[in-house]
Order: sequence, then structure tokens, then C-alpha cells
Amino acid sequence: MATLRLSFTLTIILSLCSCAKLGYLVEQGTGQVKLLTSAKKNEDVLNDVRISKKDKDKIRKIEAYKKYFYEYWQRDETSIYSKTTILHDPAVTYLVISSDFNKIEARKECFPIMGCFPYLGFFKKSSAKDYAEDLEKKGLVTYTRPVYAYSTLGYFTDTILSSFFYFDDFELAELIFHELFHTVFFVKDEVELNENLANYFGKQMAIEYFKDDLRLGKRIEEEKVFNQQMRQELVKLARELDQKLRNAKHTSKEMASKVVHEFRESKILPKVRSICKKHSVEEGKCYYLNRKWNQASLAAFMTYENKGDQLLALRNRISGDLKDFFNYIEEEFKRFEESNQDESFTKWLFGKSRSENEKAHIIN
Repeated sequence: MATLRLSFTLTIILSLCSCAKLGYLVEQGTGQVKLLTSAKKNEDVLNDVRISKKDKDKIRKIEAYKKYFYEYWQRDETSIYSKTTILHDPAVTYLVISSDFNKIEARKECFPIMGCFPYLGFFKKSSAKDYAEDLEKKGLVTYTRPVYAYSTLGYFTDTILSSFFYFDDFELAELIFHELFHTVFFVKDEVELNENLANYFGKQMAIEYFKDDLRLGKRIEEEKVFNQQMRQELVKLARELDQKLRNAKHTSKEMASKVVHEFRESKILPKVRSICKKHSVEEGKCYYLNRKWNQASLAAFMTYENKGDQLLALRNRISGDLKDFFNYIEEEFKRFEESNQDESFTKWLFGKSRSENEKAHIIN
């Protein structure tokens, strides 16, 4: 049934797409079909003697996280993660993010029905590399990274991927809660908001899930402080560099690259190194220090983290617990849809002007 649904959906999309995107969609459709057709029911994988005990434990934990998630939000469980796909690659896909050389802003790719996205994903690493090289030749700046989990946003029934097994218990719970959040709330064409919301709720649910685990308590709090400080500083620096590039009005990619290189060496890396040292994170293990920072990678970072401070500020203004906060966002989205306004839901949600209905939720 899933394969038939996929084929039907692809037929519609392909009939509406330009020839330039036809090859990409065919390759992605083929990759998705392989994921679905190679998946096996969890119970069959758990009974397979060739699967390690460690991996089986991960599957059981994912099932527990899924059960907790839908009970927490009082929603009926879906068939998502009821099957497992064993991959032949550490990553499931490879994302290519691109930006114009004179600013930090992810270029969007749009598709009929599915909407627009600030990246393209490829099941084949070689295809991602070829696409990135083609964009670079056109004068764009790119960043390619491996992806270990993703959501099809309800278009198909997502399976557990063996790439999930590389995460520890807390990271795995956060990952599953993040991906499942997309199944209960998603705003079309607003990827940045969707990812920031999933990041926030995924993290908060994981913290709540493990709140009585003394082993993880101290680590969670330390990582929370570390990541929040790192996020705030990198967002601030990304905005500063973006303004610098826009104001300079560079006429060539080479000129802009020199500015980015100098900014990275004089500001980004020293700040990241300082924060890592402050939190006793060894340089070799500091992910932020070893990441390739350019216009595209900073744009990718902003996609997932740019609204973090605004979400925290909004959360602090709304009374109640995490469920109340989510209910508030859902109510605001309903009001937004009923308003028929041209602005984005992001602007609506974080806008300064507030209605009397919202004020009832705000702590005086």
C-alpha cells in the first residue's frame, strides 16, 4: 500500500514539475521506495538472530519513546516507526544547502504539492557531491552534511532507520520526539519555524522523559547551558557576517570568500574555542569547532536555530506547562488560518501586536 501511494504521489508531482527537477525526483522516489520495500516489521527484526542485542535494544527504546510521545499529547498512535530499515550506509541521506556568496541565506527549492525547502536531500552521496559542484560552478556557496534521520511529513510511513542506532539514549529520545513532532504540527513552506519548534519540543520532551534519571540529569543541564550559549553566539555572529556581506556589495565570490575567511578566523573560531574551553569540551570533540563555516553552513545553522531565542521569550510569556504552550501555538495557527493574512505564520506568532485573546495567556 505504501509503495502504491508513493507511486501515485510521484506521478502527480512529476506531471507538474519542470524537466530540470525531473531527474532529481525520480532518483529520490527510487530511494524512498527502496527504504520502504526493504523495511521489515519491528517484531521480525527483533526476532532476527543476525541483529545485535544492542540494536534490538535501540528499537525497543524507540517504540517506548513513540508510545510516550503520543500518550503525552493524547493523540492516536500512527504506524510511523512500526518497521525498521537496515541501511548500508551510516547516513540515510545527504543534504546540500546553498547560499548566494554575498549573504547568509539558504536558497529555496520548490516542488508542487510538497512546498519549498531550504535544501535538497540525496540518498546517494555521489549525487549530493555532483549537485554541490554544479552549484559552486554557478557561483554559489554550498555545504553538504550527512543526515541520520528525517521525516516525510506524513506523505509516507516513516520507518526506524539503522542510522538512529548511533545515538545515545538521550540523543535518540530527542531525535524521535523531534521527528514525531512534525507529525502533529507542520506549517507548509515555513521550514525554519518547523525545525525550530521541533528542536524545542523535542529537547524539552527528552528532558521531561529523563527527569528522574540521575545519570543523565547533570549532563543534560550542562549540555543545555553549553548549547544555548553556543547557539546564541553563533546566531549573533551569523547575523553580523550577513550584514557585513550585504553592505560590502561584493561583485565576486572570491572577494566575499576572503571576507568570510577572515571573519571565521578572527571571530567565529575564537568564540567557539572560548565557549568549548569554558565548558571543558576538548577541541577534538567540539563539533562546532570542527564544522566547516561558510555562508551555506551558517545559513543551515540559522534554519534550525534562528528562532530559538524568540521561542524561549515567547515560552516565558505564556502561562502553564509544555502542553499549554503547544496548545497556545495550535490556537494561534487556527486564528492565523482564519485571518487569511498574507504574512507568514512565523511573523504572526512572533509579531509585536497581540490580540486580547492572546493577552489572556500572558503572565502579568
